[in-house]
Amino acid sequence: MQQQIQIIRVHPNDNVGVCTSALAEGVLDKSSGVLLRENVPAGHKVALCDLEANKSVYKYGYPIGQTTQVIKAGEHVHSHNLCTGLSGAESYSYSPINQANQSIDSTDTFLGYRRENGKVGIRNEIWIINTVGCVNRTAERIAQECEKRFSDKCDGFRSYTHPFGCSQLGDDLNDTRSILAALASHPNAGAVLVVGLGCENNQLSSLIEEVEQPANRLRYFNSQEVVDEIEEGVQLVESLLSVVANDKRETIPARELVIGVKCGGSDAFSGITANPLVGRMTDLMTNMGGSVLQTETPEMFGAEQLLMNRAVNKGVFEGIVQLINEFKQYFIDNNQPIYENPSPGNKAGGLTTLEEKSLGAVQKGGQAQVCDVLKYGQSLQTTGLSLLQAPGNDAVSSTALAASGAHIILFTTGRGTPLGFPVPTLKISSNTKLKQQKPHWIDFDAGQVLHGLSLDDCAMQLYQLCLETASGKLSCNEKNGSHEIAIWKRGVTL
Repeated sequence: MQQQIQIIRVHPNDNVGVCTSALAEGVLDKSSGVLLRENVPAGHKVALCDLEANKSVYKYGYPIGQTTQVIKAGEHVHSHNLCTGLSGAESYSYSPINQANQSIDSTDTFLGYRRENGKVGIRNEIWIINTVGCVNRTAERIAQECEKRFSDKCDGFRSYTHPFGCSQLGDDLNDTRSILAALASHPNAGAVLVVGLGCENNQLSSLIEEVEQPANRLRYFNSQEVVDEIEEGVQLVESLLSVVANDKRETIPARELVIGVKCGGSDAFSGITANPLVGRMTDLMTNMGGSVLQTETPEMFGAEQLLMNRAVNKGVFEGIVQLINEFKQYFIDNNQPIYENPSPGNKAGGLTTLEEKSLGAVQKGGQAQVCDVLKYGQSLQTTGLSLLQAPGNDAVSSTALAASGAHIILFTTGRGTPLGFPVPTLKISSNTKLKQQKPHWIDFDAGQVLHGLSLDDCAMQLYQLCLETASGKLSCNEKNGSHEIAIWKRGVTL
């Protein structure tokens, strides 16, 4: 059995390492030859050599900030002696890496549902979506009543509620409508019921115009126009069941699976185990001609040039620049500091600066070329790796991934969360302790990498889990009944 490594140097150029477990003062790390001068918590950084004040600290082979004082080899490196090197606007240049995706001729398959429009679903659920928060409870009660009466007729009845749709104007209203319409068009929904109120800004008729579902798979009504809105909804769902009952799983090429990648509640191991593991999945899927969606725009700050250099052409490069600059302007317009990150939980786990967090986060995109940049609420346009505009917030960004077409979300975490979304959300722990402590939250343990399993072998295990999940195996969030959505609120409420 291989012995666990004490301190990891992620890249040969790094001048700090990461402690794989809590290490006490006086411990000698044999691999680096460093003698610890103080206690260092698990996941936190330790200096591998003497560092002068106002010098760059390197992790992942790139600067993650500047020292604020002299740091001796073996000392703890964190917020007390390291600060961000980021400030205001950045200038970017297109320096493309001449590396095309390596084509893989795969015969792998999963069992999914081929829809009339050619899209593929991996679940055959009935989704109940409301236009406005006023009828949240109505949508929930319809779903609950359908579960009581028709639980054996499909894969489940899901109500996706939210507080918006009333008193919204302009782009803010458009965001709500586009996300709800995109969700209602998702191929994991075998059929959809849209519930309106009647007087809301997000009018039912306008929303329905944007929904891409065949007429026989879509029903809708305004609650103000019927006597019993619950029974009306249940009867409309019942009329959809005859269509859904005819849907059967069939063999689908693995390349048609759309993967969304996301990290939440990161720790220092996220960028060493779980995110690089997901990066291997990104490379595998894109090399076989599949599609991957990557989001969390502010968690690209400090690492955006790496993504820009992988743009497939100058147009995509310019799209990434616009994506980054627009999001920075969003911070500025709201009088917020651009680099106010990581979160308290991230810092407790060992992450110090936004550069460090971002360099770890962008590894979910592997080495794949960036083929497209999508606006918030925009559907997937092409195969390969696409960047999607959305904030870092777990619920908002994961909802955006589902709305843009992700069948499965690979969600890496070092801290743990039970949150789940409209599509199967595979939680991948960066460390084994989390998997052991929360087996009902965590679907996959990337901490195996710290105990000798190679990233490539670990990635193949995760890939097989994805195919099994696509074929019907339930994720933890599905078993727990955790299906949530959140919409990005950027505008004025009347």
